[in-house]
Amino acid sequence: MKRTLSILGSTGSIGRQTLDVAQVCGHQVAALTVNRSVELAEQQARQFQPQLVVAVDESAAQDLKQRLADTSIRVVGGREGLMEAATLPQADTVVTAVVGIAGLEPTLAAIDQGKRIALANKETLVCAGDLVMRRAEEKGAEIVPVDSEHSAIFQCLQGCKDRGEVKRLIITASGGPFFGKTKEELEHVTRAQALRHPNWAMGAKITIDSATLMNKGLEFIEAMRLYHMPPQQIQVVVHRESIIHSLVEFNDGAILAQLGTADMRVPIQYALTWPERTPGPATPLDLLTCPPLTFAKPDPDTFRCLGLALECAQKGGTSTAILNGANEVAVELFLEEKISFLDIARLVEGALERVASKPADTLEDVLEADRAARQAVRDLLI
Repeated sequence: MKRTLSILGSTGSIGRQTLDVAQVCGHQVAALTVNRSVELAEQQARQFQPQLVVAVDESAAQDLKQRLADTSIRVVGGREGLMEAATLPQADTVVTAVVGIAGLEPTLAAIDQGKRIALANKETLVCAGDLVMRRAEEKGAEIVPVDSEHSAIFQCLQGCKDRGEVKRLIITASGGPFFGKTKEELEHVTRAQALRHPNWAMGAKITIDSATLMNKGLEFIEAMRLYHMPPQQIQVVVHRESIIHSLVEFNDGAILAQLGTADMRVPIQYALTWPERTPGPATPLDLLTCPPLTFAKPDPDTFRCLGLALECAQKGGTSTAILNGANEVAVELFLEEKISFLDIARLVEGALERVASKPADTLEDVLEADRAARQAVRDLLI
C-alpha cells in the first residue's frame, strides 16, 4: 500500500532515511517540517514537491520562503506550522521524528485526526504514554514504532494471538562506546568520544543517550506503555553487535528474535507498509559474514542514567517526564561542553529529588513536570 506522508523532522537522521524509503517504495510526501536546516529543507522540498514545508524557527521560515518562491510549495513558520503539518488532511501517515518532548503535542494532534503514527519520538510515550495510548484507542489511530528495538518487538508479536502468552520482552542494547568502563574512566570522557557510537549513525542527542544508556532506559519505559507490560516483564540485555534488535519470550519457553543490519530504513519501512512487506533500500543481513552474537548484563550503577530510568519506570506518574526533561537539558549542556559526562546523571538525579512526582492525568500535568525538571537542572548549575 502506498502512503502519503507528513514527516515531522525531515532533516534529522530518521527524517532523511524516511525520505530514502519513500523514494524507493513510491510513497508520496505531503509535508516536511524542520527546525532551521534551511539548505537541506530546500533540497528535500525541490526533490519531493510536498504541499507544505514548515520551519519552526521563524527566521529560517522566511529564508526558506524566499528560496522556494519559484515553486507552488507553501512555506509556514512557527509551532503552529508544525501542528498543521501533523494534521494535514492529505497525509494518512505522520512520521514523528522530532527530537524530545517537542514531538508530544503534534503527535497527539495527529492521533486526534486518526492518522497512522510512525513513531520515532520515544519521548512521547516516555512522558505521556498512558495518555497517548488511551487517546489513540479512542480515535482509532494506529501507532507503529520506528525505533529498531520496538519495531523488533512489534514484528515478533505479529503471530501472537493472546498477549497473555508473552512472558517477557527483551530489549537489546549495544552498550554504546563506553561499555565495560568504570566510573573513574567515565569522569573525563569528551564530547567527541561520546559521539563515537560503535554501530549506529544517529543524531547527537540520541547518540549521547546511547553513551549514557539513558536511551535504553527510555526505551524500557516506552515498551511498558506501548505494549502494556509491567516493568518486571521487561529486560535489558547488552548485545554489542546490534544484529538482534530485540526479542520476545513466551510462556512455553520459546523466544522469537528479529535480526537485521544496523539500518534504520528497515523499521521505518515496516512502520509505513505494515502489515505488508515490500522490497526496500536496506542491505539485507548476511548470516555467513556477521560476527558471533554475544550478550551481557548492563551496569545500571556505573551507567546511572539507566538506573534512574528503571527507578522511574517503577514509580510512574510524572517521574518519567521529569527524568526526560532533565535529561534533555543535561545532554544539551554536555554537547555545549559546559558539564562533564557523569554530570548528566548527577543533574538528572538532582532534578528527580527536587521535583515531586504526581499522577500524569492530563497533558498539562506532563508539561508542567517537564518545565519544572528543566528549571531544576538550571538551578542546580547556579
